[in-house]
Amino acid sequence: MTLTIVYDNNEHDPRLKTEWGFACLVEFGDHTILFDTGGDGSTLLGNMDKLGLDLRRIEAVVLSHIHGDHTGGLGGLLAMHNDVTVYVPRSFPDSFKMQVQAAGAELVEVSEPVEIVPGVYSTGEVQDGIIEQALVVTSAQGLVVITGCAHPGIVRMVEQAQDVAKDDIYLVLGGFHLGGKSKAQISRIVADFRRLGVQKAAPCHCSGDEARELFAEEYGDDYILNGVGWEMSIPQQ
Repeated sequence: MTLTIVYDNNEHDPRLKTEWGFACLVEFGDHTILFDTGGDGSTLLGNMDKLGLDLRRIEAVVLSHIHGDHTGGLGGLLAMHNDVTVYVPRSFPDSFKMQVQAAGAELVEVSEPVEIVPGVYSTGEVQDGIIEQALVVTSAQGLVVITGCAHPGIVRMVEQAQDVAKDDIYLVLGGFHLGGKSKAQISRIVADFRRLGVQKAAPCHCSGDEARELFAEEYGDDYILNGVGWEMSIPQQ
C-alpha cells in the first residue's frame, strides 16, 4: 500500500501548496481511500493533480471530525467526483450529512468500529469533547493508524485502533494535537507510544514543533519527518 499526504501545513514537496489542515490518500491494493479533505477543495485537488493522483480512483472518503480544516475540501472533491461513499461520525450535524447526499455521494454514519474495505477499518467514534474517528490499515509490518487531530487524545485513539484490529502498531501518522502542551506532557505521550509498541511515529498538522522534536529525539531513525507530498509504501501482506 501507499500513503500520500495531499494536504498539510508542513512543507515536504516544494511544488505543492501548504495550508492549515490535513488529508492523506491511502492506496490499498485495488482500493483508494481519502482520509480527510483539508480545508479547501482547490488546494486539495491542485496538490493531487501535481502529484499525478487520479481523484476518480477514490471510492471512499473518511472524515475524522467536523472541523473545517478536515472537511472543507469535500465539496470541491464531490463537485468533480461524487461516485464515492463518505464515512462520517454519526455525531456530525444533519445539515452536513444532507449536503453530502445532495452532492450525490453515498453517506455512511459511523458510531461503532466498521470495516471500510477488507483490511481497512474505522475506529468508530472516540468520544471525549470533540468526537473523532481514526483510520486503521493492516499491513505486513503491523497496523498503520492515521489520525486527523486526535482531539480525544492520541494515546487513546491508538489504543482504540489496536482494540479494533488486534495487531502490533507499525506506524502512527497524522495530527497528534499536542501544540501548546508542556514538554513533560509530551514526554509522557512519547513514553506511552513506546509502551504500546508503536514502531514508527510521523506527527504532522496540529502536532506542534516541540512534539515533533521530542518524537524525533526518542524515535531516531524510526521518526518520519513528513508534510504535504510525503509518500511511503508499505508491504500490504
